[in-house]
Amino acid sequence: MRILIIEDDLPLGDALATGLRQRGHAVDWFHDGQQADAALAAAPYDGAVLDLGLPGGDGLLWLRRWRSRRLQLPVLILTARDAVEQRVEGLDAGADDYLVKPLALDELSARLRAVQRRSSGRAQPVWRHGLLEFDPASRAVRWRGEPVQLTAREAALLEVLLSQPDRVLSKAHLQDKLYDWSGAEPEGNVLEVHVHHLRRKIDASAVRTVRGVGYAIGSCEGEP
Repeated sequence: MRILIIEDDLPLGDALATGLRQRGHAVDWFHDGQQADAALAAAPYDGAVLDLGLPGGDGLLWLRRWRSRRLQLPVLILTARDAVEQRVEGLDAGADDYLVKPLALDELSARLRAVQRRSSGRAQPVWRHGLLEFDPASRAVRWRGEPVQLTAREAALLEVLLSQPDRVLSKAHLQDKLYDWSGAEPEGNVLEVHVHHLRRKIDASAVRTVRGVGYAIGSCEGEP
């Protein structure tokens, strides 16, 4: 997943971004709602972690603006405001979850996966597609019941493809999902290399190429 963090507490924001990246996510972190609003127009995020006490405008103000624009992005509020009426206000403003600081990173990661499952209509924690199984929590992959060892980037690519099994995804869209703005731009044919490795490590049927368009998850039935 590509996650947007809006948090003005520098040590906390850095810890959240670092921890989520270590768990295989692409993460962009901004200190205020204005920067986050611009980022939402430029990148395809899968979820956002939103603080409420932000400079230049309360987080609830931004959340209400995004929902008024019919932005469907799952948003998790993470705040020190712990009164019941404040939680109710946040959820009624359009938040998908309301979390009170401090929070363990493993729980935050699990809650992000939960809201993503709900938004995508996937109730099962383990995704199955043909003979392929993928567990987003552990990043474990099985082919015909046997474990497959993937790198973090290969697992992230597989997750993006599996999350939209009926769509052909362009190279630009896939790169936007896999790479945040914290590091260097992906080099030339790096995406093609990852696709090649998925086919070699899993099966030739794992990824389908649509020439001139992009890639899609394949049949995963053991046939190219």
